[in-house]
Amino acid sequence: MIMLPDKNGYFGQFGGRFVPETLMSAIFELEDFYKKAKIDKSFKKELNYYLKNYAGRPTPLYFAERLSKKLGLKVYLKREDLCHTGSHKINNALGQALLAKRIGKNRIIAETGAGQHGVATATVCALFGIKCVVYMGSEDIKRQALNVFRMKMLGAEVVPVNSGSKTLKDAINEALRDWVTNIKTTHYIIGSCVGPHPYPMIVRDFQSVIGKEAKRQILEVEKHLPDYLLACVGGGSNSIGLFYPFYKHKSVKFIGVEAGGLGLFSGKHSASLERGKTGILHGTKSIILQNKDGQISQTHSISAGLDYPGVGPEHSFYKQTGRAEYVSVTDNEALNGFKLLSETEGIIPALESSHAIAYLPRLSKKAKNKVVIVCLSGRGDKDLDIVFSNMHK
Repeated sequence: MIMLPDKNGYFGQFGGRFVPETLMSAIFELEDFYKKAKIDKSFKKELNYYLKNYAGRPTPLYFAERLSKKLGLKVYLKREDLCHTGSHKINNALGQALLAKRIGKNRIIAETGAGQHGVATATVCALFGIKCVVYMGSEDIKRQALNVFRMKMLGAEVVPVNSGSKTLKDAINEALRDWVTNIKTTHYIIGSCVGPHPYPMIVRDFQSVIGKEAKRQILEVEKHLPDYLLACVGGGSNSIGLFYPFYKHKSVKFIGVEAGGLGLFSGKHSASLERGKTGILHGTKSIILQNKDGQISQTHSISAGLDYPGVGPEHSFYKQTGRAEYVSVTDNEALNGFKLLSETEGIIPALESSHAIAYLPRLSKKAKNKVVIVCLSGRGDKDLDIVFSNMHK
């Protein structure tokens, strides 16, 4: 496997550790424990046990026959929506909670946008009997009320964040402040492949179970690798988890789909890789949405999980080196994707995943009959109120 990141946590020019001195000891401690756990057979055995018997892995690779016929593509869906808690977030939450137990931390904090990572973290904390605090922007609390209720039912404390745009970026800021204050007792489970090294590597590794399974499954049914991998990108955890195990297979094209919001020239979108520039956010160097003075821009997406002004550093590296192509679809296109999959396959996708589905009609114009794997990162129950209100405006 390709050695990314390097020993200092860089993917090319992106990554690194840009954090206060007070966090450095915890960062080094986490890296040290992770390196040992990664090669420890007992850790892998324990994680695989919970992935199989608790999270429900492997998830199916489902051939979407009616959708394929409609588009003139051969579309397979990697069904992360069928994981316990309804999204791919449980893969990383389980891995990091087991790491926290090894380190001896008895309190876990997390941040969440759409609520899926918060629910996954609250779930594993209930499973292992660990105190859990989840930071969430008050705007996201309003649009993801069902997931807030689920977190509370699981015993987590949900702390509303009222600063800034009251969304994911601001929730991460508050979680980092908590971590600095409670560094000795607390592990911070970051939910996406963002943050200071080693987080982008750890989250990618725990999520790469998606791509490893997909590779094995597509070879079994098609007898060859896919032509395209397609996934939505906010911070980028589900997409990097699908892409990474195919990195060295250059014939497999990667497409990441960002949130175009109300349009790339509206100023109301979250398409960091299409419209951002290099900067530092939440402890890592990556491509970030910022104004001409270098201040972080306000973002917008109909999907709370994609409403973030940055992206994981590995995605920035893929963009810079041309290994992956990044595109965007608007809120309205995402709603059409939501409807398209619901009506053709009887599967209601999360609004995050709907962005990836919405790009398929565009892809079909240049890739007739090609084999495409789409990561269906989560299920859409949580988004029904948003979809209902937008479809009846």
